[in-house]
Amino acid sequence: MGVSSTKEQDDKQLALDRRYLRMAKIWAENSYCERRKVGALIVKDKSIISDGYNGTPVGFENVCEDEDGLTKHYVLHAEANAITKLASSTQSSIGATVYVTDAPCIECAKLIIQSHIVRVVYSIEYRLRDGIDLLERAGIQVDYIPLEDEA
Repeated sequence: MGVSSTKEQDDKQLALDRRYLRMAKIWAENSYCERRKVGALIVKDKSIISDGYNGTPVGFENVCEDEDGLTKHYVLHAEANAITKLASSTQSSIGATVYVTDAPCIECAKLIIQSHIVRVVYSIEYRLRDGIDLLERAGIQVDYIPLEDEA
């Protein structure tokens, strides 16, 4: 394979990554959270095998913030929702990629590692890098790809 073929493959992968990130951003619109809407897609073999957005657990009111505007402590993150949704299906996350609008936190990073996801792609940096650092320490490929409208 020549250099141009590798560049062409890289360009195709980047276009695909951006497409999945845009889809995750659209999926985030389903969130009832006011402060921050986050979406996640888990992709394996070019198929979306799970999805999630941040929100309250099943059976709870769809209100993510308390009266002071702070996020309630029991709100689930998009990655956690996608991973737990996958856990109750027949699909496997082994070798998958998770596309998430925002950089994963430390708790979601732990879930990603335990799920044997091999790649994380996100489009919005977060002030804390502990989740990203943990993922990289675990040998997971982490790619930050800002979307054009967020750059």
